[in-house]
Amino acid sequence: MIVLEARPQPSRFWTYASPVLALLVTVVIGVLLFAALGKDPMKGLAVFFWEPIRSPYALSELMVKATPLLIIALGLSVCFRSNVWNIGAEGQFVMGAVAAGGMALLAEKTTGPWIIPAILLAGVLGGMAWAGITALLRDKFNANEILVSLMLVYVADMVLSYMVFGPWKDPNGYNFPQTKTFEAVTQIPRLMQGSRVNVGIVLALLGVIALWLFLFRTFAGFRQEVSGLAPAAARYAGFSSRRALWVALLVSGGAAGLAGALEVAGPIGQLTPYVPAGYGFAAIIVAFVGRLHPVGVVFSAILMSMFYIGGELAQSRLGLPKSLTGVFQGLLLFNLLACDTLMAYRLKFIRPPAAALASAKGTH
Repeated sequence: MIVLEARPQPSRFWTYASPVLALLVTVVIGVLLFAALGKDPMKGLAVFFWEPIRSPYALSELMVKATPLLIIALGLSVCFRSNVWNIGAEGQFVMGAVAAGGMALLAEKTTGPWIIPAILLAGVLGGMAWAGITALLRDKFNANEILVSLMLVYVADMVLSYMVFGPWKDPNGYNFPQTKTFEAVTQIPRLMQGSRVNVGIVLALLGVIALWLFLFRTFAGFRQEVSGLAPAAARYAGFSSRRALWVALLVSGGAAGLAGALEVAGPIGQLTPYVPAGYGFAAIIVAFVGRLHPVGVVFSAILMSMFYIGGELAQSRLGLPKSLTGVFQGLLLFNLLACDTLMAYRLKFIRPPAAALASAKGTH
């Protein structure tokens, strides 16, 4: 018999090995899934794990996908470490994109390069404002931040749709629901010629360093975690749980808004109803697979962007639905939750008592 035996203390080994095991289990299930769909499993795995890294161009596209995931996941890591459950980063991403798009529409051909910092700042403020609604309702009325932040995602989508179908609709756009293409001066600077990778990846990596310093080298980071995980102890120490709530939500909202600004002023170049790409929801998985650690989040963001690109390639090359991306994301999350059991429990093999074996044989 196999039973789960509680460990005296959480396993440090499985804290880091659990995501690796979860990925391996996801790959095994993926092989079975491709076989069940009548596709060559090796070709299926290749489009997810080899094609996104097989050439310099593929790597650059991988970085383009990973940038918003990494930025949003960094902000969510602050939230989740503070025991604040912001599930609405997708809405904050959208509102950051809307605010940044509104700033970009003000630009003219003669506008100076100052417009780029203004666009990024507008995106950050838009995301913070949207997250601030959740913080206010939780602070003043003790509303559940999970439900509030999640429902605000759909409100944000409606705001975006209203703007691109209404006042910001391009009059020369053949009635398509989109704004005009932003002026060239608003384009986020690219790092190299012939690649879509822009300075957003630099900002993301700077965010990794900043978050690591904040969490592990500052008293403010320590206070933030204690206020979220042990409110009673925090109050005894004089820490403010309200402050932790506001800091967590504003930081995560600002990060999501920055990602939205980088997306619309970078690869997209205009506002359309298709700005919501699911990055805000996928970043939740990125944060947890990365163990809410800034360095771990980097690797999990790369993995998740491989799933995005693999899903697109599976659609075009194997004739599979693009929703396969979501299947792999969900499999990874559920496998991670299952494998995390090994942190608190160990598998123990025990032999049934002899009397039970004899009884079992007697029944046959």
